[in-house]
Amino acid sequence: MFFLPYRDDNPTQKFALVNWTLIGLNLWVYFYFQFPLGEREQLAYFSNFGFIPASFFKQFTGFDLGYTIWEWGSVITSMFSHGGILHLFGNLLFLYLYGDNVEDAMGKVRYLFFYLTCGFLAAFAQSFSDPFSQIPMVGASGAISGIIACYLLLYPRANIRVFYWFILFVGTIYLPAYLILGFWIFEQIIALPESMRQASGVAIAAHLGGFAGGLLLTPFFKKREVKFFQKGYSPAFARKSRKIGR
Repeated sequence: MFFLPYRDDNPTQKFALVNWTLIGLNLWVYFYFQFPLGEREQLAYFSNFGFIPASFFKQFTGFDLGYTIWEWGSVITSMFSHGGILHLFGNLLFLYLYGDNVEDAMGKVRYLFFYLTCGFLAAFAQSFSDPFSQIPMVGASGAISGIIACYLLLYPRANIRVFYWFILFVGTIYLPAYLILGFWIFEQIIALPESMRQASGVAIAAHLGGFAGGLLLTPFFKKREVKFFQKGYSPAFARKSRKIGR
């Protein structure tokens, strides 16, 4: 069975300039800086521009202004770096689906600060889960997890158009955001213990940290007139399907 969410029914009032800029920056960093690198150069890139918890905490053992600036800067550079094309496009799909509405609900400046703040909180959550880890963390998923939290608070009944393929049947269906995003949260919670045991490169703690940050910050960043738990704009579970070969 294959599922792919690809658009929602949630209209926006203004062009999502900041969201599209973030998407463009992620694409530019990957294809201009990372894509041309060989395997060894990629590892060097991750060591320099990824967020490494052990290195981050090392700054507190002795004051070195240059080192401190570099370590705090690595939180931002890690947000715009990715481990591969699938990692990149998976993150950007979620940013494309949900970020425009969140930007609409906050305004451009507050949305940018919200995005970056959730990214910082995600990095801190990952670092406190394993402060001695030498594994570089890269990806926008921590910041995007905060956007998911905001979307879930504001638009839980918005419908997401999902492409599905089940054996011989292929089609699309509208599913409410609370189902799709709720399932994503469930996946993260289930994966967290194994992720911490294996010390894998999948930063599940960062996902949950960014999500928690989004839940806490949304009431302070959204516009006053924007309501929580808004209604959807189309009937849920409407679908179009056909059998392959017909």
